[in-house]
Amino acid sequence: MDKDIKKEIDLGQFKEEVLAAYPKKVAKKRAKSIVLNDPDAIPQVQANVRTIPGIITQRGCTYAGCKGVVLGPTRDIVNITHGPIGCGFYSWLTRRNQTRPNSPEEENFIPYAFSTDMQDSNIVFGGEEKLKQAIREAYELFHPRGIAIFSTCPVGLIGDDVHRVARQMKEELPGVNIFGFSCEGYRGVSQSAGHHIANNGLFQNLIGRNDTVKGKYKFRVNVLGEYNIGGDAFVIEDLFDKCGIELVSTMSGNSTLEKFETAHTADLSLVMCHRSINYVAEMLETAYGIPWMKSNFIGAEATAKSLRKVGQYFGDQKLIDRIEKVIKEEMIAVKAAADHALPKTKDKLAMLFVGGSRAHHYQELFTELGMRTISAGYEFGHRDDYEGRRVIPTIQIDADSRNIQEITVTKDPTRYAPRKTEEQLNKLEAEGLQFNKYEGLMKDMEKGTLVIDDLSHYEMEKLIELYHPDIFCAGIKEKYVVQKMGIPLKQLHNYDSGGPYAGFEGAVNFYKDIEMIACCSIFKQMKAPWEIEESVEAEYVFN
Repeated sequence: MDKDIKKEIDLGQFKEEVLAAYPKKVAKKRAKSIVLNDPDAIPQVQANVRTIPGIITQRGCTYAGCKGVVLGPTRDIVNITHGPIGCGFYSWLTRRNQTRPNSPEEENFIPYAFSTDMQDSNIVFGGEEKLKQAIREAYELFHPRGIAIFSTCPVGLIGDDVHRVARQMKEELPGVNIFGFSCEGYRGVSQSAGHHIANNGLFQNLIGRNDTVKGKYKFRVNVLGEYNIGGDAFVIEDLFDKCGIELVSTMSGNSTLEKFETAHTADLSLVMCHRSINYVAEMLETAYGIPWMKSNFIGAEATAKSLRKVGQYFGDQKLIDRIEKVIKEEMIAVKAAADHALPKTKDKLAMLFVGGSRAHHYQELFTELGMRTISAGYEFGHRDDYEGRRVIPTIQIDADSRNIQEITVTKDPTRYAPRKTEEQLNKLEAEGLQFNKYEGLMKDMEKGTLVIDDLSHYEMEKLIELYHPDIFCAGIKEKYVVQKMGIPLKQLHNYDSGGPYAGFEGAVNFYKDIEMIACCSIFKQMKAPWEIEESVEAEYVFN
């Protein structure tokens, strides 16, 4: 394939054909969310707006973002869904969040689905008493240190107050941290609203409640926006241990209540998924003086770059040397795997439509395989996830965003301690580090590539029909539709049965999996039943 994909593929054709099929009003709105990229003059994209009724979206709800994504991977907090059982079941174990207790005796509640299982009578007469009884039952069975309550749509509609219940039960069960989230599914346009609500709740109810400094290393960091899908956080933890870096808290892969409570004792925050956790990163800096940097541990080169940034930040030569030693050792296996896969994967086409920053991060791995990402987008991104944080002051606050509680964070009166002086931060920025910045997806995508926010099923099918990618990355909603069209799909929400894909070890795993998937011809042999079965055709004859 020609290196200049624009000479061979007219990506503008997609926008023309899709918009022509929509009613005029729909076409006018969707046109703003479908743009051809230019990294030198980044275009404005419409994002974080309501999905048009009738379009089949891949988005999740506010509850899914709060309970399913952010709090779900925590093993020693009992997470109770206050609502119908379907909501609790939906958010239970579907993302393959793994955890690793230190001993068999240590609590691990992730295998359990806790729900109040609201019935019709609770909708009519209220469900607060049922919720109280569920909390009592959970305490009697497990004696947890923390219990979180998550509102679903019916709870918001009938007016049950989970925060009042939490306060009342804290008095009844002293010593147990009980708190609620008003994360009804309809509260925002997507799961992004749930992330924001969860961030606020983490800061108000957990972060900063334990000043104990634990660990064997003096260089202390948080990794934010890493959810341990398929064991990614385990790889990052082991990698940091090899480098001599203390990982204080991962939010929230393989997380515990104590790790949340001690996150403020770190000296640097590394933000992976910008959309889901940037609020906590800013709160930690405002309240405690902990700077944050955007990082990426998806891709071997990206992992090496992120580790070097940590070494540069702390400025310790022994640490820097140790990091370089680890990188050198790890890259041996990475290079061998890449050399094996590259002849088969080079110049193949990829498309990525996944949430958070994954549509951005995974392009690093495809680039290492010589593959081209010609189209990408997020399910629940905001403009700053695409265009970079520089556009935040220009983003208008709409009615949906006002549904999310805004909390005021100020300097902690006793524990605010800037980890670096302003002069030190300026010096590090002059040396290439960036603090409180994220340049977004568009900056790293080629000119002329296609960026689509909140991709619909129709648009997905049109992309495949026009451009025939070698691999399509998305989620379970798209998986079987795409595969029936003869294109392999790799889930990057839960990795199917694969992973981990983080760090150097993860890069090797990804190379092997993509080599098998993208180079497999079986999908191209798939035919719809009406294409392979004999059928009788007839015509009516009218006199």
